[in-house]
Amino acid sequence: MRKNVTPEEESLQETKAENITEQENVECAAEDGESDELKTLRLELEDNKSKAEEYYTRLQRLKAEFDNFRKRTQKEKEEAVKYASERVILSLLPVLDNFERAIDSTRINQDFESYSQGVAMIFKQFIKVLGDEGLKPIEAAGQEFDPNLHDALLKEESDQGENIILEEIQKGYYLKDKVIRPSKVKVSS
Repeated sequence: MRKNVTPEEESLQETKAENITEQENVECAAEDGESDELKTLRLELEDNKSKAEEYYTRLQRLKAEFDNFRKRTQKEKEEAVKYASERVILSLLPVLDNFERAIDSTRINQDFESYSQGVAMIFKQFIKVLGDEGLKPIEAAGQEFDPNLHDALLKEESDQGENIILEEIQKGYYLKDKVIRPSKVKVSS
């Protein structure tokens, strides 16, 4: 059973229905709009998450590579220190061989003169090897006393002037530019 509806009421109901439908369409459109915006934001979030994971993985890889590099360089340093004298030892081996030959030759031949010449040659060879490594003697005799280069063991009255080195008791040496052993000297007073 239907109620009697006047045309004005019917028009009003139709307008209300149209408004409700329009509002629902607007709400649906708004929901669709939010949905598109939400989808966009979700896609951006996923993209940023994947980039973050990629950066994190790359960071982990770089960290591992750096740790390996650090360990490798530390090991190389230890090896370098352990075998630092290898080159010097290799250059001294011929000198050692010559000393052995000189000693062996005295068992066969008792010629002191040739033995003395052989030892002098070995000494020159030894000095050359050390010189090639940067060893230089400190000049002392006749020089003015320098506490950075000389160690005064004795003082003696002399007519040469004060603080002049009269005698070198033990030779001092530089290694490249560094004094590794000062000369032990007798100084005038």
